[in-house]
Amino acid sequence: MLVVSACLAGIPCRMDGKAKPIPAIRKLVEEGKAVTVCPEVLGGLPTPRIPSERSGDRVINRAGEDVTDAFSAGARRALETVREVKAEAVILKARSPSCGIGKIYDGTFTGTLTEGNGVFAEMVCSAGIPVYTEENYMELQI
Repeated sequence: MLVVSACLAGIPCRMDGKAKPIPAIRKLVEEGKAVTVCPEVLGGLPTPRIPSERSGDRVINRAGEDVTDAFSAGARRALETVREVKAEAVILKARSPSCGIGKIYDGTFTGTLTEGNGVFAEMVCSAGIPVYTEENYMELQI
């Protein structure tokens, strides 16, 4: 079983109110091989919502509001799902402040990438569960 970012499965839950569907990932969900999560929605944030980026250990939206608590709460709830379904791996949305792995936007809202992980991705990594994105999930033997 896998857990995937809901937006990659075609659920319109991104900050812009849209999805970023990947047909193969949507198929995994349809076949019952994966379940979806959106940590930001699980944390109580609306769709659409003001764009947010990580700035150090905090998550700040473009309006300057600290939304770290919502991101953290949603990440914890999403991690519960990962554990409940005994996920072997997760496939997350690259560069997201929740789900990005390795590279995320730097908090300046200039499109600049920096080394780092999203809040949920960091929790999943700390739990020892492999994390992939839509850019490298093909490495999974699924």
